Amino acid sequence: MNGKTPGFNVIGQLAALRRYALSLVRNPDEAEDLVHDALVKAYERQSTFRTGASVRNWLMSILHNAHIDRLRQRRSQERRHDAAAEVAETSVPANQDHSVRLTQLRNAFFALPEEQREALHLVAIEELSYQEAAETLGIPVGTLMSRVARARQRLRAFEQSGTAAPVTHLRIVGGTGDDKQ
Repeated sequence: MNGKTPGFNVIGQLAALRRYALSLVRNPDEAEDLVHDALVKAYERQSTFRTGASVRNWLMSILHNAHIDRLRQRRSQERRHDAAAEVAETSVPANQDHSVRLTQLRNAFFALPEEQREALHLVAIEELSYQEAAETLGIPVGTLMSRVARARQRLRAFEQSGTAAPVTHLRIVGGTGDDKQ
């Protein structure tokens, strides 16, 4: 793909790859994503290409395998979602106070600054190691640890206060404003 291998014309195969991808997924956007994934894999595995072999067949094979990988991943995800739905159906709904508290906690999480929220999500929810999360975000591990610590500190402060951020979009209707409760 860098032009060093003779007969390695990937650009000339794009139209065929796009057609094949479209026939596999039947969605133009998904087909483009599939072609992209296949080209990335081909670039990463360029050293496995046998000189004199058909570039077209090699690329089509990579595209096909990428499609199969996506199907397996989708099926696996559907099975996990189905299993989670079964568990959710057998669980007891939370009482109103608990439900309100969870909503407040969720809102507090989403109110975190983006950099803290994404760091905490990767570590606490996706269960990535600090190293993996730092690599995902493209930041040093120390920076990631600092962001996670600040996010946890803010959520702890929220939990200890027992209240969500003040609601400013609500107002008392029909009162004089000087009512003491």
